[in-house]
Amino acid sequence: MTSIFLFENYAAAILSFRFLCGFFFLIALVVYKLRRRHLSEYQAIEDFLQIQGTLVPIKYSYSEIKKMTNKFKEKLGEGAYGTVFKGKLRSGPFVAVKLMHKSMTSGQEFISEVSTIGRIHHVNVVQLIGFCVEGSKRALVYEFTPNGSLDKYIFPQERIVSLSYKQMFDISLGVARGIDYLHRGCDMQILHFDIKPHNILLDEDFNPKTSDFGLAKLYPTDDSIVSLTAARGTMGYMAPELFYKNIGGVSYKADVYSYGMLLMEMAGRRKNMNPFADHLSQIYFPTWVYDQFNEGNDIEMQDASEEDRRMVKKMIFVALWCIQMKPVDRPAMKKVVEMLEGDVQLLLMPPRPFISPREIAGDVINS
Repeated sequence: MTSIFLFENYAAAILSFRFLCGFFFLIALVVYKLRRRHLSEYQAIEDFLQIQGTLVPIKYSYSEIKKMTNKFKEKLGEGAYGTVFKGKLRSGPFVAVKLMHKSMTSGQEFISEVSTIGRIHHVNVVQLIGFCVEGSKRALVYEFTPNGSLDKYIFPQERIVSLSYKQMFDISLGVARGIDYLHRGCDMQILHFDIKPHNILLDEDFNPKTSDFGLAKLYPTDDSIVSLTAARGTMGYMAPELFYKNIGGVSYKADVYSYGMLLMEMAGRRKNMNPFADHLSQIYFPTWVYDQFNEGNDIEMQDASEEDRRMVKKMIFVALWCIQMKPVDRPAMKKVVEMLEGDVQLLLMPPRPFISPREIAGDVINS
């Protein structure tokens, strides 16, 4: 009996030992797979940037990121994909550091932003300085824009300096040039898919810089129609073809539409959709302002010169062309730049845009 008991204990010990070995092996395998995944994501970023032959952004360690932000002391803002902090490089210049949210640890939006901005060098597009990939921690380091984002100046807030009509017009032209560069100025066509006031940053001289390329997609320059598995962007600025495929395919014209909605808000200095408007007809600004111009009326502008009125009218006319429902009816960004630079008297009155966002579906069905 004693020998049987000893044998059973010995067998149990062997089974326990094998179980523990298997358990630790499984943990080691999971850790190895996770580390390989993180390494492959970093390698994908680095390989992509090196292939492009552009200036490769600097790779920072997470400890360097913490040091340059003074342990994330000063928060500048927060978006869907990350929080932005003010930082300072050892060489002196201030930078903006975007720390990605942990929910974005898959890295797809991060890879999209790094690989997209890494190839861009244009005065009206934010410049990527470096990035950090360390375990689940990811960060982007890009140029600091002391005047913040455009939305603060379009939608009035306390203690915010009001921009002149000339400044607002110059910003709209700079944004148009930047988007035109994304569409035509690179070896690949870059579609932003999230043009909106919050993503337009202003430097110390109020020069605009398009930012936040987390939703951007790269396509060959000869691709007129692109494929998307799901709609992307921000409600109020998204082109209707992203929802209703039968009005036209998705292309660079989706960015043109978003720019048109942005331009309309810049011209009117109000949100396009305002349920608290004084009159029902003013709830959706684009159709209200179209009716005003179509009836030969001018919109009210306080303390505006004749030149200011011409600039704002030009911005509204161009915006109305950009937000036409069908993509084929919208101009390319190159044409948008030409229209903004040209004489407002030469601009044709655009067709009436759709009545309101809620009625797009009905218009599409009946078209």
